[in-house]
Amino acid sequence: MEFELPDDIQALKKTVRDFCEKRVKDKAREWDHHEKFPMEIVRELGQLGLLGIRVGEEYGGAAMGSLAVAVVVEEVARYDGSLALTVASHNGLGTSHIRIFGNDVQKQKYLPKLATGEWLGAWALTEPGSGSDSAGMKTTAVKRGDTWVLNGAKMFITQGTVGDVFVVLANTEPAKRQKGITAFILEKGLKGFSQKSIHGKLGMRSSDTAELHFDNVEVPDSQRLGEVNHGFLDTMKILDGGRITIGALAVGLGRGAIEESVKYAKDRQAFGSPIGDFQAIRWMLADMQTELDAARLLVFRSAYLADAGKPYTREASMGKLFASEVATRACNKAVQIHGGYGYTREFPVERYLRDAKLCEIGEGTSEIQRSIIARDLLKG
Repeated sequence: MEFELPDDIQALKKTVRDFCEKRVKDKAREWDHHEKFPMEIVRELGQLGLLGIRVGEEYGGAAMGSLAVAVVVEEVARYDGSLALTVASHNGLGTSHIRIFGNDVQKQKYLPKLATGEWLGAWALTEPGSGSDSAGMKTTAVKRGDTWVLNGAKMFITQGTVGDVFVVLANTEPAKRQKGITAFILEKGLKGFSQKSIHGKLGMRSSDTAELHFDNVEVPDSQRLGEVNHGFLDTMKILDGGRITIGALAVGLGRGAIEESVKYAKDRQAFGSPIGDFQAIRWMLADMQTELDAARLLVFRSAYLADAGKPYTREASMGKLFASEVATRACNKAVQIHGGYGYTREFPVERYLRDAKLCEIGEGTSEIQRSIIARDLLKG
């Protein structure tokens, strides 16, 4: 069993950390306050190769694995959860769906631009009335000759207004529920396809989130992604990988909370001593670090299994479940350690707490993860 990252991933980790120290650390609070999507920074991430980590070299990507993505997402999240969510969703959802299930023509058309960040990808599953019950979606795609006509709406779509390429799941045979869902590739600007930004979120405020609307949107069959009525099964595989990245994002937020708390505990004086001398603070820090290290190992285990081509559904759910709840606890304790200052924007821990909550919801709620884990256990 190896506990050290390979040399190439360690080098990648350092590159990301150096970039975030120079270009992200001092801007994240401003982006969050103004709900500003940092397009310039995202383009720079693309130039560094961080938006095509899983994409093959023949399409301009880095041809690295799930572990590399997890490491990158954690490093970015330590400084800005919203930016990490962009990296996670772009690599793990829309781009991966095309990378894994696209045909040669689709891969050649989309992956090179997605890998460099010239185009941003979005993935549209959730709807206003269906979140955890994704098989209950109402968006439909009806075939007319060689064209599909899409009608419906999607909700809480990351990169929804800034994206260029959208993987959209739609009902092609509603009576079959999950066995009647198909994926399609849509490009921004199609007639009848509109996006509306969602503002006022609790956290991840500088990540772009939107509603999508489809009003008789015509899509040629050549834009169908994968087999007809096979989209839901493909989606489950995409979500497994996405849970690795959300777990890593949670670890990054928790790490940021701990590192900021350690710094504050050394500097803040109370009763004539640094508050880090007090047992109550020390025990909080000890619990935070212990749980965080355990969470990282669970996330890395699922990434290792994915890269080895082994089943990892249960492990991805376990990592995502534990890491997301650990992150929320760590960030909550970080606010407590900072006292009144933790309740203000002067320190980043309040932002980490707001951002961490999404990790318990996105890519399947904690309740869904527990159901997946228990179902897998009871199969045997």
